[in-house]
Amino acid sequence: MATILYRIGRWAFRRRRLVTGLWLSALVLAGIAAAVAPAGQEEDLSMPGTESQKAFDLLDERFPRSNSQGAEARLVFRAPDGQRVTAGENKAAVEDALGSLDGGGQGASATDPYRSGAVSEDGTIAYSTVSYTAAAVDLTESARSALQDAADRAREAGLTVETGGSALDSEEEPGGTTEIIGVAVAAVVLVVALGSLAAAGLSLLTAFVGVAIAFGLVSALAVPLGLSSTVAILALMLGLAVGIDYALFITSRFRDERARGIEPEEAAGRAVGTAGSAVVFAGATVFIALAGLGVVGIPELTRMGMGGAGAVALAVLVALTLVPALFGFFGRRVLPRTVRRALRPVSGRRPVSGAAARPGLGTRWARFVLRRPVAVLVVAGLALGAVALPALSLRLGLPGDESKSVTTTERRAYDLLSEGFGPGFNGPLTVVVDTQDSKDTRATTDRVIKTLRAVDGVASVGDPVLSENADTAVLTAVPRTAPNSDETKDLVHGIRGAVSGVGSGADARVLVTGTTALNIDISEAMADALVPYLAVVIGLAVLLLLVVFRSVLVPVKAALGFLLSVGAAFGVLVAVFQWGWAADLIGIEQTGPVMSLMPILIIGIVFGLAMDYEVFLLSRMREAHVHGASPGEAIVNGFRHSGRVVAAAAIIMISVFAGFIGMSSPTIQTMGVGLAAAVLFDAFVVRMAIVPAVLALLGHRAWWLPRILSRVLPNVDVEGEALNRHAPAPASGPDASAGRRLPVGRG
Repeated sequence: MATILYRIGRWAFRRRRLVTGLWLSALVLAGIAAAVAPAGQEEDLSMPGTESQKAFDLLDERFPRSNSQGAEARLVFRAPDGQRVTAGENKAAVEDALGSLDGGGQGASATDPYRSGAVSEDGTIAYSTVSYTAAAVDLTESARSALQDAADRAREAGLTVETGGSALDSEEEPGGTTEIIGVAVAAVVLVVALGSLAAAGLSLLTAFVGVAIAFGLVSALAVPLGLSSTVAILALMLGLAVGIDYALFITSRFRDERARGIEPEEAAGRAVGTAGSAVVFAGATVFIALAGLGVVGIPELTRMGMGGAGAVALAVLVALTLVPALFGFFGRRVLPRTVRRALRPVSGRRPVSGAAARPGLGTRWARFVLRRPVAVLVVAGLALGAVALPALSLRLGLPGDESKSVTTTERRAYDLLSEGFGPGFNGPLTVVVDTQDSKDTRATTDRVIKTLRAVDGVASVGDPVLSENADTAVLTAVPRTAPNSDETKDLVHGIRGAVSGVGSGADARVLVTGTTALNIDISEAMADALVPYLAVVIGLAVLLLLVVFRSVLVPVKAALGFLLSVGAAFGVLVAVFQWGWAADLIGIEQTGPVMSLMPILIIGIVFGLAMDYEVFLLSRMREAHVHGASPGEAIVNGFRHSGRVVAAAAIIMISVFAGFIGMSSPTIQTMGVGLAAAVLFDAFVVRMAIVPAVLALLGHRAWWLPRILSRVLPNVDVEGEALNRHAPAPASGPDASAGRRLPVGRG
């Protein structure tokens, strides 16, 4: 692998105009495709094979006319204190507001709360359901404005009016203040770590190219592939993080080679052959883990995984080709100022030896760990274990309007409906009675209704709605408890158990569905898939690291460290989103279950990122070990050459992920917190503390490999040992005179 990538790096350097032109063309084409493509639609989550999804599919078949994809809005009216919404003036104000609704050709209907019975028992709250012929993303501004104008009209009459429903949904647009701050922090870290504005700009530029192409492709394929805005944001988040990191790793190695007196083209080839090998491996692990999300069986999760995997693949390709091409354009400007000064042909100058410089922070830390490996291991392990403890209380769910800020009208509408009609009104259950094979449809439906009303926890059961062929009845059961509560979850299972006997005894099929039931089914399926997916990911990690480092104990240690960092990240999610710790700092006003998609998604992403740091740090250690260094010297060598770069890469990734915490989407907020925490724990606690401590305790045994495995396993040569067999000619002229003693910076 190293030899192939070495040739790619040299070719890209020589053909830099061609390579740069091809990437710029791809960028322009992706932008044009995104501009002309229609906007994608936000689709509801689905889980094929679950009871709730089977019921939805049955409804699509038996009630084809009622399953319009149009958006819905709900106008909720509340009378002034001491008054009833049914009073003459208030009723007239409600009817006037509804009568003024003009959907701009997209409005289908608006229900009359006084005729439909949508008035609370105490007469203070009423609601109207407004239906549209177009999906939420296709609603015109005039249609949305008409809804707002109707609400304002009723407010002017003295009523409290709030709105909710899918008509208010809009795609989350990236590019907010917090994301910009995250990128700005990454830029500052790059400048400090590389000591060159040009080198920092190169890393940012290449990352932006890859991200822009990925974002354009996701936008262009949104309609044919059903990609949502969440997929686009995940591609943006991952593309930025890994794109900057991968460019940083290759740029850092290029600077090392140039400071040793290697010619620019040769240095570009060796940088891509060594650091690029690690980039390919790390990117492949992220790609495989994300693509593997498809085995869970949730289409939206599959699309998120493929979108993120595509962004990572683009980041790898950019790092291997565009980065070395830009080396040719940037020239010496990518080198630190001290190296550039040393390269100037000034007679009588005596180059400063890098060895004479004071050891850097990475070297001093490695030596500290070598002196106290047991203490470092115990403290780091106990600290991560303590942070992971809240994960034992992990509850999974899907957020709704109840998770939004109280400053939003959707949340206030949710609260008004809960107050007027009970907490379960916002999460009704739909019971589908399939009587196609039943002899007496009406009798079977009546028995189901009677059974439902007898179940403890059901507040009310509505009248049945029959299909055109009278072979299917639909019932609405309203729980007494809120949609995301444990009581509602138990109620769904209780109803399914109670009606199953009725259906089987009457040759009918009774299915419980609805958004609440579907969310419960998805959350349970995700919880059931968590351990098997984690086992697959860990098994993959052990296998890949076994091939890369040709060691048995290094992969086992890496897998255990990965478990610690993921467990700690889950603990942070529970503490913040369930318990509300520090929730105010990031704008979370309502606690609740952790987004059910997050644990598996975070495992997939963090697995690849953890392997990034493992490979970049340990490849230098193994390189020194192979060349005869003692175990302690190999550890110090790894930190001297890679410690600072890995730390900078981790800070950059944390900054990018944390930049998405300020977005209003609960999904993106949860993802940002979880990924930032996971990278923080994995890079600075596991890889920087636990890994060197364990390696110090293992000594030479850390690199042990049975002979049979040594013969069977392929040699992928991530460290670029094959390149060391070549003796690259030092640069001629002034570069050679400064030669192999130029300072690179402290490790």
